[in-house]
Amino acid sequence: MDEEIHRYTGEGIEVSYDVRRCIHARECVRGLPDVFDTDQRPWVNPHNADADDIAEVIERCPTGALHYERADDGPEEAVADENTVTVTSDGPHYVRGDSVIETPDDEQLLADTRIALCRCGASDNKPLCDNSHLEIEFEAPGTVEDNSAETGATGGGGRLSVVPTPDGPLHVSGPFEMSGEDDGSVFRGTDVWLCRCGHSEDKPFCDGTHGRIGFSTEGE
Repeated sequence: MDEEIHRYTGEGIEVSYDVRRCIHARECVRGLPDVFDTDQRPWVNPHNADADDIAEVIERCPTGALHYERADDGPEEAVADENTVTVTSDGPHYVRGDSVIETPDDEQLLADTRIALCRCGASDNKPLCDNSHLEIEFEAPGTVEDNSAETGATGGGGRLSVVPTPDGPLHVSGPFEMSGEDDGSVFRGTDVWLCRCGHSEDKPFCDGTHGRIGFSTEGE
């Protein structure tokens, strides 16, 4: 995973922006257009709003491309009480909570509260989404097998581990609730294998298709 981070300092807050993680969800632009204006350079001007308002809008960013540090007495971003994974229509998995991406050997690659994970197989910044799903016209419904009637309430918070397996799926372990963007379907669990080659017939779950099509994560 590559980084390209820019920083912008305002009154009581510093905004950081990772170009490589941005997929133009535009939550920031819609939330505070006087601060986040893509027609201006620099496009982030934290002097144009209160630090609390900027922090609140940044926390809407689903990819973690935007973060902040407070230089006043304001609170830093809180970790959500529950880990959630949103299966988006024709797009990535949005992860929120106490999450960490790590190698199969337990080497930590990224710890964050907001992450967008590629599920089309074409990202050049695997396992993160880089909007390649738009270029290849990836199509997959934002739904998940609903098991909420059987599982009941979620199992609480805790660390959510995401392990991108070599040439294979994402191994997600820890308590989480996964929801379908299209229909509000809900799957609750603690250990799943999610497709990231883009070709599983059982999306969002892996069905072994990556092996049959020769999916490669070389260079990840």
